[in-house]
Amino acid sequence: MPQPTTLFFDINETLLDLAPLKTSVGAVLDGREDLLPLWFTTLLHYSLVDTMTDNYRPFAQIGVAVLMMLAGKHGIHLSRDAAEEAVLAPFAKLPPHPDVPPAMRAFKDAGFHMVALANSAAAGIAAQFEFADLTRYFDRRISTEEVGAFKPDPRTYAHGLKATGKRPDEVLMVAAHAWDLAGAKKAGLQTAFIARPGQALYPNTQRPDHVVDNLMELADILIP
Repeated sequence: MPQPTTLFFDINETLLDLAPLKTSVGAVLDGREDLLPLWFTTLLHYSLVDTMTDNYRPFAQIGVAVLMMLAGKHGIHLSRDAAEEAVLAPFAKLPPHPDVPPAMRAFKDAGFHMVALANSAAAGIAAQFEFADLTRYFDRRISTEEVGAFKPDPRTYAHGLKATGKRPDEVLMVAAHAWDLAGAKKAGLQTAFIARPGQALYPNTQRPDHVVDNLMELADILIP
């Protein structure tokens, strides 16, 4: 494989820790903090439903609707206002995983062109990066709202390549989600899986080029 010159990063779970959402989502689900993984995977599921039905809407708003669905399934009454309070503000205030800041510094110092390619809206990405103090490391932030489709739709990766003027083999997609990397690999990008707790590879797709436990391990591989 050629050495990548550009790193595309997923944000939620890959760079940012969803732990604060566990508290806020659990609070409106009668203390069921254990339902956070189900809420997030269902959010991803319905982002794909909206993509396939050509009914794109902001990622966080899908999260609100899914939280209301989940509450209903468990016999919990939850108003839209309460669901929005549990999702929107906490989504903008997620801390980075401990390995993220030192890895970002290492990648930046090594001269990599770093790009966020995320399902969140542009304003949401900006707020997340400001809170997590990550803005300085990135050359560009690309939201799937620019395409009107969510990852892993092929159009999202094609748009990222066009926006940066890069060839697929020049780009490494970094994510903690096997579905994201499946889409990136199909688009011809190199891929790196960050094995965050609770995440696993999908055996029916091509194995990522790199599988590591954290971003510092990836930095050790990519930086001579």
